[in-house]
Amino acid sequence: MTWTQDAAVRSEDERTAASPSGQTRDDRRRKRAPRRWSHLVFVAPAMAVYGFFVIKPLFTSVQYSFYDWNGIGASTWVGLDNYRRILGDSSQLAIVGHAFELIIFFTVVPVVLGLIAAALMHGLPQGSFATVSRTVLFIPQVIPLVAAGIVWDWVYSSDGVANQILSAIGLDSLTRPWLADFSTALPAVGLIGSWVMLGLCTLLLLTGINKIDPTLYEAARIDGANRLREFAHVTLPGLRREIGVCVTVTMIAALASFDIIYISTQGGPGRSTMVPGVEIYRLAFTQREIGQASAMAVLLMVLVLVTIIPIQRFTQRTDT
Repeated sequence: MTWTQDAAVRSEDERTAASPSGQTRDDRRRKRAPRRWSHLVFVAPAMAVYGFFVIKPLFTSVQYSFYDWNGIGASTWVGLDNYRRILGDSSQLAIVGHAFELIIFFTVVPVVLGLIAAALMHGLPQGSFATVSRTVLFIPQVIPLVAAGIVWDWVYSSDGVANQILSAIGLDSLTRPWLADFSTALPAVGLIGSWVMLGLCTLLLLTGINKIDPTLYEAARIDGANRLREFAHVTLPGLRREIGVCVTVTMIAALASFDIIYISTQGGPGRSTMVPGVEIYRLAFTQREIGQASAMAVLLMVLVLVTIIPIQRFTQRTDT
């Protein structure tokens, strides 16, 4: 045996002796490998369901977007014509513009008001009042959006609560059928979204405030900071991730909105409240243009990703 072989044998013996069970590193690695793969057994059912109900329809929609098909007869390959029709039609682009207008009501208003409400509720002593406040704010999240749309349709009607309140305080000149007026229909629908999203944003932000280290507030008070400066320099920086979650959820709800608008206006009057979600439904089930509806759905998915990914990267990054 040469001196190199002897050294190799001694090295192997030392590794075996160093192991408490007398096993080499390769033996332990081979035993861990099956255990690592065994985790997939528990994940496989969820992955199968997700693949069948999400991934497969996604690829099917992309496939349909390249065809002219009415959902029943033979389909015809048209390539990118469906996308060109959507991107070259000013009325279709206006629909996307409506979705971005709804971001003001679904995202900006709930996040801003949620920050204010969470900061005020954080200073409340624990008790029945604080509990009732959280419950009242969160109620819209547990009400089905279809039911919410029906209720608000009644509130906005000509003899609804909104007009009755305006008449009671002497503002009869402002009364109108809010959802039937071209100038007020979209903002009126947007306010419904603000009402729905406010409770979710408030509770998420309140939870984030409770996780901020109290010593930071004590240090700010020692330095002479008032409540406004505490909010600006302690609360807001500490809520960056929670604000990112609120913005992400509410922007997706705005861009992909369907329930509230379909129940309350169905995209009317005219097309003043038409949004991509309702337009996809109209193209697919009313006009029987499956290819164009699929193209609109794919463009909506791309729009959501392009809008949300930068927000996620900014709010989830860690400062160095």
